[in-house]
Amino acid sequence: MNLKNVLEFLNTMFDNNIVKIMLAGIIVLFVIFFFRRIINSFFKRTNFIDEKKEKTIQSMLNSVLRYVATIWFIFYVLNVLFDVRIGSMLAGAGVLGIVIGFGAQSLVKDLFAGIFLLYEKQLQQGDWVKVNGSFEGLVEEIGFRVIKIRQWSGILLTISSGQIQTIENYNIDQMRVIESVTVSFYEDPKKMFAILEDMCVRLNEELGQYLKKDLTGKAIEPFTLFGLGSLNDNYRGYKYTVTGLCEDLAYFKAAKEVRRILAETMFEHEIKMAEQHIEMRGLHPNE
Repeated sequence: MNLKNVLEFLNTMFDNNIVKIMLAGIIVLFVIFFFRRIINSFFKRTNFIDEKKEKTIQSMLNSVLRYVATIWFIFYVLNVLFDVRIGSMLAGAGVLGIVIGFGAQSLVKDLFAGIFLLYEKQLQQGDWVKVNGSFEGLVEEIGFRVIKIRQWSGILLTISSGQIQTIENYNIDQMRVIESVTVSFYEDPKKMFAILEDMCVRLNEELGQYLKKDLTGKAIEPFTLFGLGSLNDNYRGYKYTVTGLCEDLAYFKAAKEVRRILAETMFEHEIKMAEQHIEMRGLHPNE
């Protein structure tokens, strides 16, 4: 087989539409891989913004890259198979927009919602959030249209940006630990205040590293006894509350340790905890 025959064979092969589409797909995958490597390398070598913001921007750029490459591939396939020209499609965008608009309303809603979520800095990659008051977890990926949240159980939740109504973000600079305990009505309030104030001294000594500090290194709001949260907590007893302002990333660890020390304190001083009382009323004899 001479060179002329080889060239003719290649020319014939590349004139095949299926081969063209396959080659285009391979090129698209290579371009995505290449640019993702460039993006990852760029953010690894830069530190002009904090790491969480870098990961958020990187996630968004990767998402935009995938969408752009996919849209280009779809246009190319339409051009190869049906000889659809992009120019003519754009010229008829008015009619096409009306047709597609009814079927793509949710897609457009998701895209704009995702843009506004990032623009308003409601969350970043690596934040611990609660979405719509129901789904709680770590933001693992922020896409151009969807957000992926890794729940505590390990389940990966993918939610469209347009479905997000409320976001509770646990990683916005600071978090306040608020832990309460309800004790029996028979426990002397004066005794309880003294015990809990001493416990707060212990909290500040053992958990001081979790507290948020000012520029001088002093705790902005150390662990303190907030006081009586309720005189009759659900008809069970007196409710006492302890608070402390912590670094956002240390919130869960600090809250868990505060509960541990609070439980140890109640046990060591033999404090009677509140009990649930159920009042049963019998029917009147004449009823």
